[in-house]
Amino acid sequence: MVMHLLVYLPLLFPVPAALAARTLADRLEPRLATWLLTSCALALSALSCAALGVLAVAGLIRLPLTADLGDWSAATVRAGDPVSVIEAVGAALVLAAATAAGMRMLWRRMRALAAAAFEAACLPGHGELVLVDDEAPDAYALPGLPGRVVVSTGMMDALDDADREAMLAHERAHLACHHYAFAAAAHLAAACNPLLKPVATAVAYTVERWADERAATACGDRRQVARAVGKAALATAHAPARRRLPEAVFGLLGRRRNPLEGAGPIPRRVAALLAEPIAYSPPLNYPLLPLTGAAVLVGASALCAFAAAHDLHLVLKLAGA
Repeated sequence: MVMHLLVYLPLLFPVPAALAARTLADRLEPRLATWLLTSCALALSALSCAALGVLAVAGLIRLPLTADLGDWSAATVRAGDPVSVIEAVGAALVLAAATAAGMRMLWRRMRALAAAAFEAACLPGHGELVLVDDEAPDAYALPGLPGRVVVSTGMMDALDDADREAMLAHERAHLACHHYAFAAAAHLAAACNPLLKPVATAVAYTVERWADERAATACGDRRQVARAVGKAALATAHAPARRRLPEAVFGLLGRRRNPLEGAGPIPRRVAALLAEPIAYSPPLNYPLLPLTGAAVLVGASALCAFAAAHDLHLVLKLAGA
């Protein structure tokens, strides 16, 4: 039966997306890469869960009690349904685990956003910029109503005037472009389908690159932003660990608690800033290959999930005739 073959494909389509994520993050314009990777991650995660749901339902309808409640023939269903009980039970367990992981991640992100908004509201002053008396170099953006840019005196001392301008432009870009929403959506997709974790990691990088490019546009000097990123990284190299911040926080060196953790993207960002910017003229000059590939991948996954669900519907229609 077609369903038995197609229903498993949406579970495998996240693999090519994960393999291509870093390449797309490096080669595409950051804003486009962020939108593309986040959208694909959400779609592929949802479709893989839908495929698991079809498998679970295919096993559920074989049960005599379910057949009595639904007024269809269990024998006809078993004859036309190739999904075994073991497959259905396994799919149901995996779907339950994915749902629980997604709900847990969603709860964590909601709490983090609420904590960030509360902390932003409690900071002194009413302006966007908040200067805190702390020798440890630090700078980050707190989403809230309104969002705040928090900079320590240690970071201000580590940078000159031009670098401070670049740093502040970077943090303001995080707030203006709502980068936390993209990162949260990508991590939610990865929580539901762990195969998509490389995509979530790539999105965490592309939002930093997006903020870098916005800062370069605001300052009019890409090298200045690259210099600010490098100097901030050197300043925090020997600094004590930062206090725990909400997961909604984004900083000049990325969204992390330890300045040295995940330092790998810093050289990539600096190299990208020192190279020629990637620019497109929408809508006619977008790169067709990655956009077409993403559309084909998501479209094929949706088609397979729909075909499997349609076959299941035909089995039920036949059994109830």
